[in-house]
Amino acid sequence: MSRHRVDIVVSGTNSRFLGRTFCCSLGRNGITTEKREGDGATPAGIFKLLGIFYRPDRMDASGMSRALPILRPDIWSDDPRDPAYNQPGSAMYGYGYSHEKLRRSDRQYDLVIPTDYNWPKAVPGKGSAIFLHVWRRPRYPTAGCVAFAREDLVWIAERLTNRTRLVVRAG
Repeated sequence: MSRHRVDIVVSGTNSRFLGRTFCCSLGRNGITTEKREGDGATPAGIFKLLGIFYRPDRMDASGMSRALPILRPDIWSDDPRDPAYNQPGSAMYGYGYSHEKLRRSDRQYDLVIPTDYNWPKAVPGKGSAIFLHVWRRPRYPTAGCVAFAREDLVWIAERLTNRTRLVVRAG
């Protein structure tokens, strides 16, 4: 583990990490300091990265330390009424609240890096499921996450340390 903190710094639709610049996509309503559930904005701030999740049927994560496979029932709650709001969980036997399926049919969640935005003690309605993930297409807006080209996100994920943070700058 590195002794030095190396952050992923996002400013507009560009980001920097380890001396490289990457294009990225942000929420359709830009960056906000007043994040709310469903507002389509990316929260400004400094966030820890909680780990790496990947689709083992779609990619090899052997170069990523601490990467965990996404299984069929894996979800992330996005319902402010849910006692497990903004937490990962399992919908093996159904789930009574709104949630994100982590094992999606598209490629956006083939590689997912959750942040600690509004976590672990989530404030209901303050926003949930703020991830780094694969973009739909170049610079296509997200619902609030930060998205990258697949090859760029893999490169980033392979170089993360326990001290790497996501820094999203407003303005």
